[in-house]
Amino acid sequence: MIDSPNFTNKGRQYKTVFFETFGCQMNKLDAELSLGLLQEEGYRIVDKPDAADVILFNTCSVRQHAEDKVYSHLGALKMLKKKHPEVIVGVLGCMAQKDGESIFKRMPHVDLVCGTRMFSRLPELLLNIKNHGSHVLAVEEDQIVNVKRAVTYRPNFYQAFVTVMRGCDNFCSYCIVPYVRGREISRTIADVKEEVQALVSNGCKEVTLLGQNINSYGKGLTGGVTLGDLLSELNDIDGLERIRFVTSHPADMSRDLIRTMSRLSKVCEHLHMPAQSGSDSILKRMRRGYTVDYYRDLISYAREWIPHISIASDFIVGFPGETDGDFQETVRLMEDIRFHNCFIFKYSPRTGTKAAELEDDLPDGVKRARNMKLLELQKSISLEENRKMIGKKVQVLVEGASKSDPNKLSGRTRQNHIVVFRGSRDLAGKLADVMVDEVTDLTLYGKQPSCS
Repeated sequence: MIDSPNFTNKGRQYKTVFFETFGCQMNKLDAELSLGLLQEEGYRIVDKPDAADVILFNTCSVRQHAEDKVYSHLGALKMLKKKHPEVIVGVLGCMAQKDGESIFKRMPHVDLVCGTRMFSRLPELLLNIKNHGSHVLAVEEDQIVNVKRAVTYRPNFYQAFVTVMRGCDNFCSYCIVPYVRGREISRTIADVKEEVQALVSNGCKEVTLLGQNINSYGKGLTGGVTLGDLLSELNDIDGLERIRFVTSHPADMSRDLIRTMSRLSKVCEHLHMPAQSGSDSILKRMRRGYTVDYYRDLISYAREWIPHISIASDFIVGFPGETDGDFQETVRLMEDIRFHNCFIFKYSPRTGTKAAELEDDLPDGVKRARNMKLLELQKSISLEENRKMIGKKVQVLVEGASKSDPNKLSGRTRQNHIVVFRGSRDLAGKLADVMVDEVTDLTLYGKQPSCS
């Protein structure tokens, strides 16, 4: 355990931490877990690096851009570290797991490199640095991840991420996740349910279940447990209003799970299921394990059983060997499915993956052009679909004040539409009906039916 607060950076007697997270929801949850642990040890969270005794970056390695951004941030801290050598600088998460000791060689002023399985030991690691000096490396791969959390710490009081499994066994050819997050390990239903009940008792109304490949939930557990079984158990918790889950892999998404979703009142009508490409030849090279027709059939089945479901997706453009024809097939898939929203990325090789052995043969300019075309197409589709919502009443779980306009409230529909409207602050955490009267491609705007 860390001893009583006695850091004296710039004359202060308390301990402070600046924590910045890059990447996916799993990283955001790891940040919550880490900050909860540090708060229990007496740390106060600050929003500026130069106000902190400890500066931590929770990193992502899925794309090169995310890594470059972290190294840029680290480089900017050299002068601060030179002026205040007692400040601890740490790199956590996927990039730490992947690059390990090489981070110290590239950035000697970094004190801590903490991998994806070691963040639960963060207070102990910081104490080690304080007592014995810098360059502490903690990237053990066989460490059992402790997902116990302080349920009172979460960015949004009415919502929470909950890890139900970690790791991935799919080994898609472009993806670094199995190498930095390890193999799939599921938590028991009892363990997850206990955490969700504790969150609800603390005021949480909505949970999002997380797993790198959440459709494989149950692997390693006895009794043939499935994600549908977990959803059914959580659906019975009094006080819980909504349940979401991400991310779904099409090859592991079962029709039985879709039918289960359709009958559970608290499971939201929203499915994030990355297609990655609309070309069978690219999907095969990506080792995704399904065809475009299979993906289309799965979407049709979901819409048949859950008529108001919204579908979100991910796409990678510029994968090795992607022809103009392959790209046009992706365009057609987007036009046909009409996704609620999409995350679209340029391909970047990840060292250690199978795709890194392929020639990265597309010029960056071509990748950029394809990326922009898909972004513009999705923006157009989202705007057209959102316009259909004008004049309709939607139910919103109110999260609190809108970030864009503090005088208005913000929340989400069950289909994951962002809604901004005028209303009383005491609606936070409650379900409210909103009449939509204006939209953008990202947001619905409206007012409560009783308002003039």
